[in-house]
Amino acid sequence: MSIIDKTALLGAALDVRPNAHAPYSNFQVGAAVLADDGQVHVGTNMENAAYPLGVCAEGGALAAMVAAGGSKFIVACAVVAEGAEPCTPCGGCRQKLFEFGSSDTLIIIGNPAGEIVMEITLGDLLPHAFGPGNLSKEHRS
Repeated sequence: MSIIDKTALLGAALDVRPNAHAPYSNFQVGAAVLADDGQVHVGTNMENAAYPLGVCAEGGALAAMVAAGGSKFIVACAVVAEGAEPCTPCGGCRQKLFEFGSSDTLIIIGNPAGEIVMEITLGDLLPHAFGPGNLSKEHRS
């Protein structure tokens, strides 16, 4: 398992955040995932005029990891956004993160000042998660 440099991971999410495509809400989100091979992959939210077609930053970071062809298991994810409350991953992103992580995956929530405002495990965000282990053997790939 990689040693988690929380500051660097949060910094990667912070650095990519201004690249978000958020012309409708102006709510920019940056995310960075740390794979167990030590590679960091980043993503931003991408809004679409047809609102349901948008992509969250966490999903973008996971897609970048898969596209890079390296490890497919994450040990941590950092998310940066601005708001009165910490911006934790949405329900769909929690499920996506679980697909590539575990209940022990560390989720780091930061603010635009680069401060960590919350640390929580994916298991605490998504208790009793549904994942590959729930599928019968014949349905697993």
